[in-house]
Amino acid sequence: MGNKETILTFPALFDKTLRNHPEANAYSFVDESPISWTEAGRMISSVTALLESAGIVPGDRVAILSTNMPNWAVSYFAVTFMGAVAVPILPDFSPVEIINVIEHSGARALFVSSGLKHKTDGLKPGKPETIFSIEDFSVLSPAGSSLKYVPGSLPLRKYDVAGEDLASIIYTSGTTGRSKGVMLTHKNISFNALKGEMIQPVNTNDRFLSVLPLSHTYENTLGLILPMLGGSCVYYLRKPPTPPVLLPALEKVKPTVMLTVPLIIEKVYYNKILPSLTGKWLMKQLYSIPLIRKRLNRIAGAKLMKTFGGSLKFFGIGGSKLNRTVEKFLLEARFPYAIGYGLTETAPLLAGANPQKTVFDSTGPAIDEIELKINNPDPKTGEGEIWARGDNVMKGYYREPEMTAEVLTADGWFKTGDLGVFDSRNNLYIKGRLKNMIVGASGENIYPEEIESVINNFRFVLESLVIQQKGKLVAYVHLNMEELERKYRSLKQDLEDRFEEKIQEFILELKEYVNTNVNKFSQINKVVLQPVPFEKTATLKIKRFLYI
Repeated sequence: MGNKETILTFPALFDKTLRNHPEANAYSFVDESPISWTEAGRMISSVTALLESAGIVPGDRVAILSTNMPNWAVSYFAVTFMGAVAVPILPDFSPVEIINVIEHSGARALFVSSGLKHKTDGLKPGKPETIFSIEDFSVLSPAGSSLKYVPGSLPLRKYDVAGEDLASIIYTSGTTGRSKGVMLTHKNISFNALKGEMIQPVNTNDRFLSVLPLSHTYENTLGLILPMLGGSCVYYLRKPPTPPVLLPALEKVKPTVMLTVPLIIEKVYYNKILPSLTGKWLMKQLYSIPLIRKRLNRIAGAKLMKTFGGSLKFFGIGGSKLNRTVEKFLLEARFPYAIGYGLTETAPLLAGANPQKTVFDSTGPAIDEIELKINNPDPKTGEGEIWARGDNVMKGYYREPEMTAEVLTADGWFKTGDLGVFDSRNNLYIKGRLKNMIVGASGENIYPEEIESVINNFRFVLESLVIQQKGKLVAYVHLNMEELERKYRSLKQDLEDRFEEKIQEFILELKEYVNTNVNKFSQINKVVLQPVPFEKTATLKIKRFLYI
């Protein structure tokens, strides 16, 4: 085992890439010239030297609050190569959450990007002791510091990092309220990235376009460590990935690999693809004929491939459940999508398959050398909580032994809190979160996520949330009001109250549609309009706890 252990650290994996692909492209902003792996290595060494001069030693926590950029990767590796612990913070966190994370983790230093600096204004002086600008590694605080980033400088000492050493504390996006600091070791993350590479091998010809925050474990392991294993190049956007920013970037980078969340492709489908296929009456009739629908989806799929730059071979979707209608389209369109399942606590990947082996509505089988089981399955349905065991399971929650004991068993099983079932071929199907599951009047299990996926297929619905109130199911629905207004106002230049009347008719129609498409236990009692979008986490999941 000795030999195997030494390999499962970031510095060991990076050294291997340096030996094999020294001049291959490593990191770049879209529109700029990439730096090579050799250049990245030099920068990492110089930033480690800077951290040394700031008094950082192995085991110290160093926070990173920054948008995605090549220097994010450099900072993260500089911290972890010296045996210190990176604390990546989600850019979307509120100032209060950010200060809590810095204080709770006891971070001694912070790398911050200029656009997020204002979120740290409430920090106590000297906490953390040193704050660096991530753009140029200059010292922002303390004022008048003599510390200086010197390109080409080298660390004074050699660091011996072990697989069991802590690499990162990732504070979860908190869909269930309070954020928890997940402790992940070099081995946890390295093992997971290597298993990910078995599903989708990458090499120096691969180009990743990064659209999810690097501070999220999904992007961190599969969008930072995995491309490093193959010497692939990662491209970053200077602005958030809105269509005007993303479309030209796709054209320029022509990515081969992208990691996304369902909402991104669902928006493309409902806003662009579906209207083009069913916008006209005749097209709508034709699209309802399965044979013709498949043919039209194939044509739309070819166009979609072109939109994404034409070179895509792996379009990963994770973070939450993909809408079934959208998945059916991707399947029929022969778009190279792949579904993955995992959690921050498992670094993250637990199950998944590559685009050639995708199974409809499933996350695919467990990853190599990771055990998954359904604990205490329902004798009738086989459903139960998914438990996981393997080298990717976290050490625990930072400074929270009681919370750790609740989710980790003595023999190493991690309780995911997700409900699932396996088919006869060991493919995993996710049913929803255990915490979200509603127990009906006669003891039946109701999964709000399944009802929501039906609601979200109804025209003009952007997103929804199903909760139980006074024993009845209520659906909060956020609609595309612009589209609705266009539809109804174009019929007749009518008065405001006519529009209100139409909305009420629409709600009744929606309720009827849902209740004919779900089982009798899952029927909704009431539809309530949600005027503004729901608040979401980094992977664009609705923060349910805010609405219950």
